Amino acid sequence: MHHEPSSDEWRSWLRTTGPRFLLYARQQTRTESDAEDVLQDALVESWKRTGGMPPDPLVFATIRRRAIDLARSSDRRGVREVEAGTPDTDWFSPDIEERETQRMLEDAVKSLQPIYREVITLKVWGGLTFQEIAETTGVPLNTAASRYRYAIEGLRGILKGVVL
Repeated sequence: MHHEPSSDEWRSWLRTTGPRFLLYARQQTRTESDAEDVLQDALVESWKRTGGMPPDPLVFATIRRRAIDLARSSDRRGVREVEAGTPDTDWFSPDIEERETQRMLEDAVKSLQPIYREVITLKVWGGLTFQEIAETTGVPLNTAASRYRYAIEGLRGILKGVVL
């Protein structure tokens, strides 16, 4: 029998996990409003499927599927990129004193190919294991791990000489 979470438990869970889910949704969609819609739909679906607090990998996988469905229904096949220069896509919402470093990191992550950017996001900000990333993205475990290694190498190359 599932424990029905109280509204305080839901709010606390959303405060903790919401920013990671929204970051991923932003990467999977073209606009901020699409990201918010996909996230909301994914959360509702995940909650209904589990009858309680959904596990993070389920939410990430549901966000991914919902974003693909949205892209198809909008006839937006192909790679979904966050549009460069869109003022409402501030992924990290950093504190003022960290803004420049965060901007460089954000630009570096955005410059990665989508398959590498996705794995970095799920691992670093999503906190998923490689097995959970493999299940979320539908690739073999070794592929998820090697994409992460390539992404880290890519970031090192992009950020070479930048003190973080």
